Amino acid sequence: MYRFLLSRQWVILTLLALVLIPVMIELGFWQLHRHQHRVAQNTLIANNLKAKPVPVTELTSPGHTVPRADYWRQVEATGRYDTEHQVVVRRRTNTDETVGFHVLTPFVLADGRAVLVNRGWVPFGADQRTFPDIPAAPKGEVTVTGRLKADETTGTSGIKQLSDLPDRQVMLINSEQQAKSLGRTVLGGYIEQTAPAAPGDSPQQIPTPDSGSIGAHMAYAVQWWLFTAAVPVGWVILVRREVRDRASAATPSTPERETAPA
Repeated sequence: MYRFLLSRQWVILTLLALVLIPVMIELGFWQLHRHQHRVAQNTLIANNLKAKPVPVTELTSPGHTVPRADYWRQVEATGRYDTEHQVVVRRRTNTDETVGFHVLTPFVLADGRAVLVNRGWVPFGADQRTFPDIPAAPKGEVTVTGRLKADETTGTSGIKQLSDLPDRQVMLINSEQQAKSLGRTVLGGYIEQTAPAAPGDSPQQIPTPDSGSIGAHMAYAVQWWLFTAAVPVGWVILVRREVRDRASAATPSTPERETAPA
């Protein structure tokens, strides 16, 4: 009765089902891991944003790679802006998804070392290769507060390092790269400035990272696992239907009796 399962059509269908089951199970776990990662990141962001600001030199030093546990930690630094060596970071967007620049200004501490400060977003000038008009940074000694971030690399950000860039424009925020052009020691990582606020909201400060949204990854995981359960159920239904249809086709029909004329 079930010899039809050895036919080419049913062998292919069965193999397809056997392949789909582990694939969809794995896709479900992939979405589950994305959900868990998002929850852990939200917890980290929320906790680090609530923490009291500490001197930036307590969390980083020259050549230091900022660990993930310290991302978004509130830090503060006292010194002066070095606007002569200020650069802009290309292809960055604001909250409206408008492409422009981030303003990256070295901040010189009392001991002569510097830390990079991302002062915020500004729009393009005449075009993408023209250095934009940037509101002046405060002069003299000032205390800056912000969120600590790790150096950007192509591997971690996905942003390609381009050659032949216009003067004072960079693709990545990277302390080692800037240290070469500054000619001074630079602390690892950088600060996303949150205070003091810029007059006229320019540069626009980087918005606070979202720590509340978890996305639909858990729902997608459950969906994949439901699909997984549906595959064998569907296969059994198709087999039973095929058996019923074959049995029905094999049963001879009873001929109708002819009625004699009156």
